[in-house]
Amino acid sequence: MNRLFVRPIRLSRWQVVTLKTAIHVLCLGYLITVFSLAILDRLGADPVESLLHATGLGSINLLMVTLCISPLAQRLPCGDLIRCRRLVGLYCFSYALAHFAAYLLFELQLDWTLLTSEIIERPYITVGFTALMLLLVLAATSPNAIQRRLRHRWQTVHNFVYLCAALGLLHYTWSLKTLWGNPLFYWAGFVLLMSQRKSKLAAWSKSVGTLFSPRASSEKS
Repeated sequence: MNRLFVRPIRLSRWQVVTLKTAIHVLCLGYLITVFSLAILDRLGADPVESLLHATGLGSINLLMVTLCISPLAQRLPCGDLIRCRRLVGLYCFSYALAHFAAYLLFELQLDWTLLTSEIIERPYITVGFTALMLLLVLAATSPNAIQRRLRHRWQTVHNFVYLCAALGLLHYTWSLKTLWGNPLFYWAGFVLLMSQRKSKLAAWSKSVGTLFSPRASSEKS
């Protein structure tokens, strides 16, 4: 059927609230459960490794879900799904931050000097930390007030989510030391999602170069 004749699906206020509540329950509940099991030493023979795997993979899964929301909203069509994208993105950052915190606390024993050397000397840690910093920027600029202040530059900044996804998958693949198995499926899904955004990626690559240009800075002031 021609998509022009498909009636858009509209969600009521309560349906959106219910959907967001379900996201809170699932994402926050899983995170609390994993950390609780780690504290109780019930995550198997290597609880630290299990905790790192759960939080890291959870962040990647949520990042992939975030990338899926826009094309899904277009194809249903149900534009109201976009209203949940920011929430999922914030949980993606929360999981990535929990992953980093678990690594710093349990693996490095809060040794900040060792952390610095790990970031500098181990490429897969460098890649993962870079992805975390980009996610931090996206989370910090997600409020509506920041969006209004940045105006057209806001979308350019938030399209860095594509780079976050690539770096996150590279970190995951590198940590497993193999492309086969789960990493291959994740990369295939990522390539598929990016192939549907060719024009957007081209426009974004052009806008990135002017994001922090002198002209943009003068407009902001």
